[in-house]
Amino acid sequence: MKNIIIPVLIVSLVLGGCVQKRILDDVNLETGSAYDYVDGKILGTALVPIYLPDQAVKNKSFTASSALSRDLLRDIQRQSSDPLVTGSIKVVLFGEELAEKKGILDLMDSFQRDPSIGAGLYLAVTEGEAKDFIEGNYGERGNAVYLTNLIKHNMETMDVPKTNLQRFLFDFNQLGKTPYLPRLKKIGKDQIQITGISFFRYGHVVYSIPDEKMFFFKLLVDDYSKGTLKVTLGKEMAAIESIRSKFKMKITSRDPLTVNVLIKLNAVLKEYSGTKVTPKETKEVEKKVEEKIESECKNLIKEFKEKNIDPVGFGHFIKSKTRNFNFSKWKTDYPNLKVNVHADVKIMESGVIE
Repeated sequence: MKNIIIPVLIVSLVLGGCVQKRILDDVNLETGSAYDYVDGKILGTALVPIYLPDQAVKNKSFTASSALSRDLLRDIQRQSSDPLVTGSIKVVLFGEELAEKKGILDLMDSFQRDPSIGAGLYLAVTEGEAKDFIEGNYGERGNAVYLTNLIKHNMETMDVPKTNLQRFLFDFNQLGKTPYLPRLKKIGKDQIQITGISFFRYGHVVYSIPDEKMFFFKLLVDDYSKGTLKVTLGKEMAAIESIRSKFKMKITSRDPLTVNVLIKLNAVLKEYSGTKVTPKETKEVEKKVEEKIESECKNLIKEFKEKNIDPVGFGHFIKSKTRNFNFSKWKTDYPNLKVNVHADVKIMESGVIE
């Protein structure tokens, strides 16, 4: 046993001596960044928190512009009194004009090549310049923490489908899958709201959906743990909250090419405007929710096909089930793909009754 331990300790000490050491007080930790497209150049803004004893975190930013994304960090370093390191970066924002006109592929390439940047990095598109979002003032814990928590909790418990640097790059590199990112809007001096989802083709935003469609999009691409939906039953109103949802796709025909999408949803009836919830009313709510899910999901898929994007990943799914898959042929087949959406909703219990 000793013969094994001693060589391991020696190797560990040698490798440990090769790691570059940095003292936290002697570096500036970049926790967030924003990128915009201004006057034909990329404008980059790095966010650095300043921690003071018994005080709220101060947000300091450094901004530089360059025709090449790889030159931005070098130019920002010239403004910083201490070395700027990216190992703590949590969130990156892309301005609307950059995402639509210039595209974000060069920036994404630099992120994936930087070993200090984690795969769980959160990404988002902003309505307007991203610099305005990163330089706001959003509470005592710092802007990067606010933005990260805003995106994270909406993905984990609300209507925003999960995505990050790793998932975006995975979708981008898959044939038959369109990557997407949440869309942010500033609604006040110190408040930001997620207003929809933006879809990318070759690194450019080509289409976006508003927040009222996010519930149905997430049902098609992600498992739900929460989320709310309102339906109308004649004169009455009902609101359900999803406990858990799952989706499953199946090829039911090759000629014509047909895919069935089954969405199973377990929910709680949170509110009902009627006087009493009986098994009859519960069944009516279930049926109404199923109809709405099927209708809205079909409309979304129709929109995606018209825009020639595939964020649901039908192409990737069919490729995995097809020997000698021809992607060139799939490009012409996709607009004619027949998709049937079936929803199976079960209300497990009822909550508040008005």
